[in-house]
Amino acid sequence: MGKLQLFRLLCGLGFLLVLASNVWNIARWSESRGVYDDICYLRQAHLFERFGLRGIDTNVAFDDDDYLKNGLKAIGYAEWHDVKRAPCHPFIPAVGKYVLQYPPGTGFVLSLFPAGFQAVPLYVLANVTIFAFALFALFRAREPASLTLAAVFGFAALYLMINPSKASYSVAPTMMVCSVVGLLTAAFFVARSRQRLLLITLIGLLIGLSVNFRLPNMFLAAGYCLYLAGAFAMARSKDAFLQGLAFGVAFVTGMTPTLIANAINAGSPLATTYGSVDALPPELNATVLLSYLVDVQFTLLAISAIWTAWLWRADQGRAKHVAILVAANLAVNLIFFMTHPIFTPYYIIPIDMLSLWTLLFATLDLRADRSALPRQAKA
Repeated sequence: MGKLQLFRLLCGLGFLLVLASNVWNIARWSESRGVYDDICYLRQAHLFERFGLRGIDTNVAFDDDDYLKNGLKAIGYAEWHDVKRAPCHPFIPAVGKYVLQYPPGTGFVLSLFPAGFQAVPLYVLANVTIFAFALFALFRAREPASLTLAAVFGFAALYLMINPSKASYSVAPTMMVCSVVGLLTAAFFVARSRQRLLLITLIGLLIGLSVNFRLPNMFLAAGYCLYLAGAFAMARSKDAFLQGLAFGVAFVTGMTPTLIANAINAGSPLATTYGSVDALPPELNATVLLSYLVDVQFTLLAISAIWTAWLWRADQGRAKHVAILVAANLAVNLIFFMTHPIFTPYYIIPIDMLSLWTLLFATLDLRADRSALPRQAKA
């Protein structure tokens, strides 16, 4: 066994140990940890369990079995007895009812697991998924630098599946989507024409589906829209047009559950169910900016930006296109979240991880191509 194979094997075993540690940690989590968001996501899951797909209607009047009241009482919420004062349930004048502000996807995924034991299996599944993609990247690396990069990335990605991913149930499924889309995005730039159409359709569909987990995930599509629009403007080709069209249609198709939920709960597919604080117009806030600057999210963002710049300078071909797409995506998301009036420890984690997964697989492809050149020359 060569040194590279041994190192790869040891890193794979290391990934497995981190995964086991994460699962051991997650197994001891409680679904009653005093977080309002948790109860609200679990209430959506409860509605799906009770009413099937009709559970997409989150009218607080459906709390006739006191599920929401009991959950709020259990965490000591002072006004637990009045569901109209429940957190994350704003009043929507257009429909005259109090509804859950979150899109239905996270609650739906939670509802797939047994009541009372939903968060733990969701996070275990998410951790196993990230482990699988980290392992795939590790075995895809073909030379020492790539192998080291994949190893460091894998350990970091698994660590992030506990902190800050545990901050919101919506982050776990989002992290899974980011890993898949990162791989597909890198593959898109090395694929043939017909494969590219299929890949960009899958990418659009998956990002659209991620919107059902958390609404701001719609901004994950921004860089793709800008890149595809620019590609068509420059090439004016049938392929470029079809790729942009396929992405757009797939994206909207993926977020259809949220559009339906908005129509039912807010009176229109394009209306928001979020309260006034989350729906404020963009505005720079020094406190929010400082909070990001000292948070791990900003460190990941800075790494993404530096890595993107390196990829831009490293290659004159497809790597530049990857860099353009990632840079556009980072810029749009950065502008949105830095002007949003609320800071959380996970808001920009999705764009960080989508960018980093994309850059990882694109870099592995680039270095694999370069390492193959000397062998071809010798042949």
